[in-house]
Amino acid sequence: MIGKLISFSLRNRMVVLLIAAGLFGWGLYSVSTNKVDAIPDLSENQVIVFTEWMGRSPQIIEDQVTYPLVTNLQGMPQVKYVRGVSMFGMSFIYVIFEDKTDIYWARERVLERLNYANRLLPEGAVPTLGPDGTGVGHILWYTLDAPGMDLGEQRAIQDWYVKFALQNVEGVSEIASFGGFQKQYQITVDPNKLTYYNLSVPQVMAAVRANNNESGGRKFEMSDIGYIIKTTGYLKSTEEIENIPIVTQNTIPIRVSDIATVQMTGESRLGIFDINGEGEAVGGIVVMRYGENAAEVIANVKTKMEEVSAGLPKGVKFNIVYDRSGLINESVNSVKTTLIEEMLVASAIVFIFLFHWRSALIIIIQLPLSIAIGFILLNAFDISSNIMSLTGIALSVGVIVDDAIVMVENAYRHLAEAQNKENHG
Repeated sequence: MIGKLISFSLRNRMVVLLIAAGLFGWGLYSVSTNKVDAIPDLSENQVIVFTEWMGRSPQIIEDQVTYPLVTNLQGMPQVKYVRGVSMFGMSFIYVIFEDKTDIYWARERVLERLNYANRLLPEGAVPTLGPDGTGVGHILWYTLDAPGMDLGEQRAIQDWYVKFALQNVEGVSEIASFGGFQKQYQITVDPNKLTYYNLSVPQVMAAVRANNNESGGRKFEMSDIGYIIKTTGYLKSTEEIENIPIVTQNTIPIRVSDIATVQMTGESRLGIFDINGEGEAVGGIVVMRYGENAAEVIANVKTKMEEVSAGLPKGVKFNIVYDRSGLINESVNSVKTTLIEEMLVASAIVFIFLFHWRSALIIIIQLPLSIAIGFILLNAFDISSNIMSLTGIALSVGVIVDDAIVMVENAYRHLAEAQNKENHG
């Protein structure tokens, strides 16, 4: 079979050259379209279900949230296993699917089950799906360089401007904010005053909720013009919250300010984000969507950052603290350098020992052609160019060179023996 293949190739050189040129062109296209990343994604095909029910102990979370969800999420098609983790005020469910399962099909199946499982959960516990990213999806971290601006203002800029802009970038699953203070109104109730006025905390909460909404009335016509009546009651300041009446005692309204203090402050924090020991900072983590091209997404995010910078307050700018594109470029350049060096060295050695430029040319042609065909296979199996795959290609270059040298030397020797026989014959 090998003899017939060699014989066919020798008789049809043009066909072989055209096939090789076609494969090389296809390989170059595959190189340009192949997904590039530094780290291979070896994480499991999973969907995360997150449920928050603050103030409850891990045992209560386990009994009333985690257990009902785990039992109802089992038995779905293509599921390998379901894991549950309970902690203070939070529940995490990890639904692990088969590796070949489409991630968005899996998320749809989980959502179908959650619609049924919601009725088993206590009031206030609402399960939500985690982002469609993986554990290695953190491709870029940034902070806001805002000298003179307090952490609350920085977090507001991050949450209400920067985050929404960067989330629109193609391939971004989530922008996770960190650091600073999340502004909120806090009502600090005085228990002695509650007792004096014979009130309870649920009464205060109900009064605040009832006054922080907008209700609609009806439509009526007057002078051939239609009017819609509605009441607007959204709270916009601490003064408005202080003036909310809770109950009326002896024709005198008891307001929130009579039994509590109201202030604008930051949400309680469990930690801080410090950068280089220079103080706290506010920023975000860019989480890449499952199966995207990391290098392309990072480039698009940086381009979007330039657009967003035009709308930031004066003196505020982005400070990138982690960028995977540097490692990606180093990995790719390392393979390029290795390929060029091995092509030159192997060709030089063959030329020195055989003193035959056509033999050296064979190796120069064979190396890039073999690597180009390798990228065709990478795309076919949806494998990205990462440290492991590129290292494998770099190691295989040595095998390709050895193979080329052996074949060229063998052919050279047989041709020399044939010429000697002709000359002596």
